[in-house]
Order: sequence, then structure tokens, then C-alpha cells
Amino acid sequence: MNMHSKLTCICGVGFLALLAGGAAVAQEETFVSYEKFGAVGDGKTDDQAAIVKAHEYANEKGLPVKVADDKTYYIGGGKNPIIIKTDTDFGKAHFIIDDRKVENRGIGVFHVSPSINNIKVEGVTTLKRGQTNIGVKLPYDCIIRAMNAKVKRYIRYGANQNNGQAQTEVFIADRDGNVDPKAPIVWDFDEITSLEAYPMDDKTLTLKGGIFKTIANQAESKYTYYNRGFIIRRSRVIVEDMRHEVEGELDHGAPYSGFLTISQCANILVRNTVLTGRKMYGTIGSAKVPVNMGSYDISINTAINVTFKDCTQTNDIKDRRYWGILGSNYCKNLTYDGCVFSRFDAHMGVANATIKNSVMGHMGINAIGFGTLLVENTTIYGGSMVNLRSDYGSTWEGEFIFRNCVFVPSAGRKVKAFLVNGSNSGQHDFGYQCYMPRRILFDNVRIEDSNHPDVYEGPVIFGDFNRKNTSAEYVEKYPYIKTEEVILRKVTTASGKEVGLSTNPYMFKDVKVIRE
Repeated sequence: MNMHSKLTCICGVGFLALLAGGAAVAQEETFVSYEKFGAVGDGKTDDQAAIVKAHEYANEKGLPVKVADDKTYYIGGGKNPIIIKTDTDFGKAHFIIDDRKVENRGIGVFHVSPSINNIKVEGVTTLKRGQTNIGVKLPYDCIIRAMNAKVKRYIRYGANQNNGQAQTEVFIADRDGNVDPKAPIVWDFDEITSLEAYPMDDKTLTLKGGIFKTIANQAESKYTYYNRGFIIRRSRVIVEDMRHEVEGELDHGAPYSGFLTISQCANILVRNTVLTGRKMYGTIGSAKVPVNMGSYDISINTAINVTFKDCTQTNDIKDRRYWGILGSNYCKNLTYDGCVFSRFDAHMGVANATIKNSVMGHMGINAIGFGTLLVENTTIYGGSMVNLRSDYGSTWEGEFIFRNCVFVPSAGRKVKAFLVNGSNSGQHDFGYQCYMPRRILFDNVRIEDSNHPDVYEGPVIFGDFNRKNTSAEYVEKYPYIKTEEVILRKVTTASGKEVGLSTNPYMFKDVKVIRE
């Protein structure tokens, strides 16, 4: 082989460097840049196609992507998503995501994808609550999503009423079929109409840095959700030091599913990240009455072990013009730690949730689900310490623990103080038995209720929940199982008034209240 041929071969695996004396040696690529694939980074040229190609190359070669700090990349409304399968350092680069003219509003801009596609699971025809092994072996540790389309759960009540959703379960099973006991099966499945497994990558993938700005859509205000950020469907991902801003919101617009959309995965950590609450717009709901549309910067669906650590948002968490920042469905083990967010929300259920060292804004803590809701070292500015979502029956099958917390009702507005609020008439079939938490502990809780109405007897543990349920003559067609025990330990009030039971004492007459 002549010298020219040798040089050609060397160029194919990297690039050439000349040593003293003129000898050529190959240096392997250590990362991929966007500029190599034609990105301009001037904030005006649409760089989406170049960025798509850069990540395709990085995925093929197994190389990380490193983005130039001094560039601004404009991403228009193209429909081809940017697939990320390797570590990506966005550094101090800026990204403009323009949603004013979008070819496909639901496809996402960045897809953080697993290295292995989902697989079908054969041989599992039933599942039981608390089952510890699914009875078959798997080629990988997997997230399992089971569905029974013949059983409807979460039959929604109210302005956004519907006929319910297929019974859905998500859990982790290892190669031997063992179910992770920290995320147990919570439903019985007499039949399974769909069972899919999403293999969990062994290696952690990291997305770091980046300043992302969304130019908001200008669409009609109706339920046509935009999903124009990061869609994370890979397990074991860290997102850190990222910032998302929004500009261009008008007096109308379609809602957003989330800038960070996390689904069909487990073990996700988002830390030191700044997000933005979305402007609240109104429309007409399915019951033909006006509603405010939920619009999110974070959506989590069928996901397990998702933690937000030391995260905050750009807008005031008490500003009622903006919707709560998080929405979630069918999740297990969700955690806020050291976060300042406008809301925590479990929509169609969560099994186990933790909020600690945090501050919750005007929409507070909203939840239905199972297991333990633990809130500690946290300040809550919501309408109640926790709101059990009435559109899904105000149900929580488990316990609540509030420890070392401060509650400022409705961010200091002149209102009555309810620690636990919700509503259930006992007349609607939600597709499941509805429960209140069996046990509730308030330990070292301060209630800042000095700005109260003129007629005010003090805070109460429970809101009314059902104004008609005031005597034995009222019959619940679908009985609502009440709390058994509430412990008040070192609970103090700014008003100086004692914490009472409820504005509807008959409904909660059998609750045992222990004052310590």
C-alpha cells in the first residue's frame, strides 16, 4: 500500500495530526459537534436537520455530543425528531424552539430513546395485586405496562367528564420475573388485553446544560395539546443544569403536554433545572361548561422512580395566571426534593409520593392514589395542605404524613383553612372503591392563618367533602371509606385557634383524632 492509500485509511477513522518529522497519525473522535453536520448556530437559520444528523451519527458511533457554548440554534416546526441515545452536553448554548408554525404538534423535538425496542411478553394472562413474580423470564430488566381494555377505571366526574380509561398498571420486573417490591402491583387483572415490556438500559445517560426558549404557539384555545420539548422514554437518565423559558404567550393558545415528558421508563433524575409554568387558557369542557385547560412544563406517565432535585421555575409560584407545572398519570415513586414549584399533581393515580425540603405554590399538592404520601420540611401555599382530586373520587388508599411543614392557606388570601380537602358525593361510579387515607399524621405543622375571614372558628382537618351527607338519612350508592385516625402532634396556628375536625362534623364523626 502506498503512502496516499495509508493516509486515506487513516482519515476514515478520525483525523490526521502531523508529528515532528512529518509522520501522520490518526486521532479518534471523542465527541460529535453540530457544526460538523452543517449547523450554523446564528439563531436564525433552521438547524433542526443538521442536529438530527449529528445525533444520528453519534448514536451510530456511540459517541457523546458536545454543543458549542457560544451558539444559538433555531429549531422550526419540522416534523423529524432529534433522536438522542448518547450523553449530550448542551453547555451554555441557546436553543430557540419556534411553535408558531408546526408540522406535527405532538411528535416532540428531542426523543431520548432506549437502545432496545419494547418487546411483547407471552404467557402472562392474569395479575394479582401484590403479586411478587409474573411467572415468566425476561431477556432484560423491564418496565412492564399491563392493560385490560374491558375494565374501565378513572371514570372522570365534572366539567371534563368521560367514560373512563382502560385499567392500566406499570411495574418493574427483573430477568427472573420478580416484581420490584418498592413499586408493587396495585390492581387485580382477571384478563390482560395488552402487555408490553420496555427494556431498561444498564448505563446511565446524561443530558447536561442548555438554555431552551419556546416561542409559544398561537393556536385556538382548545384541547389540542402541543408536545414540543424532550420526550424521555429511556430508563436511567439524568437531566441536569438545564433551563427552559417561554415567550410570546398571547391571550389565547393551545395547552402544552410538557417540555419534559417522561414515560414508559424508570430511574429518572432531573436536578438543578429551571422550568416555566404555562399560561392558563380557557375552553369548553366535555360537559359543555367553561373550564381552564391544564398546561404543563412537566408530564410524567407510566413511569417509576422519578425525582426532581433542587429544581425551580422562572415565574412566581403564587401567580394564579399560570397553571401548575406538573401533571402525572399511572406513576409510582415520584419525588420532589429541594424544589420550588407551583404544583404537585397525581392525575390518574400515583403509588407513593414524596415532597421534601420544598415550596409548593398556589396550586399546592393534588393527588389520588395508593401507598404513602410523605411531605416534610415543606411550605405549602395551596388552598389546602393536600387536595384529593374530586374528579377522580378524592381517593387515597394508604396514609398521609406531614412533618415539619408550614401551611399558608391560598398564599395568604383571606380564606378558611382546610388541611385535607376534596369531594365525593357517593353517587358516582369512578370504576373503583374510593378511600380516604386510613391514617393521617400532622407532626410539627405550623398553620399561618392570621388573614382569615371575619367569621372563622379556626382551621379544620377536613373540608366538607359532601354538603348533603349530614344525617343517617343520606345513603351513598358507592360508599366512600373515611379516615380511621388523625394524629395532631405539635400543630400550631397563627390565629391561635384550635384545629377542628371538619365543616361537616357528621360525615367525619367516626374519625379518631389524637392530639399530642
